[in-house]
Amino acid sequence: MSSNVKTFQFLVEGGKASAGPPIGPALGPLGINVLEVVKKINELTKEFSGMRVPVKVTVNVERKTFDVEVGTPTTAALIIRELKAEKGSGQAGREYIGSIPFEAVVKIAALKRKDIGAKTLKAAVKSVVGTCQSMGVKIDGKTPKEVLAEIEAGAYDEVISKYEGGGGGVA
Repeated sequence: MSSNVKTFQFLVEGGKASAGPPIGPALGPLGINVLEVVKKINELTKEFSGMRVPVKVTVNVERKTFDVEVGTPTTAALIIRELKAEKGSGQAGREYIGSIPFEAVVKIAALKRKDIGAKTLKAAVKSVVGTCQSMGVKIDGKTPKEVLAEIEAGAYDEVISKYEGGGGGVA
């Protein structure tokens, strides 16, 4: 059974995959409709426009069917998108390139939680705050270290619990 299933991984720009390399040449010989695959990839990645997104395409060679799974861009790429910046600060800790709202940090954490491997959303939020620290990005105008101390003190528990499984999560 598994010999009839082939899996491919591509890194595509959100919403801009094409039937050209690397997708077309990899999938074309399998006899599936490459344009359908590309259309599906673009549909699933359009919210990540301007970012490189990992995509996994699983093809059942016998049935000529396919399945597309979209990964998430890196935490840093999501922060950059939120900031609408080009790249992080060259001197993080001394030089800040901007500030993002705490709610954006929580949304990124919710999106990346599985990849980060965090047991709780709060732990994932701390990881994203750490990435902000290393990139020179403030949160609500505060340094990531200040925000981390406030998270530890429970100041953001209510905001975080809004995103934790859609309800009042336990901290």
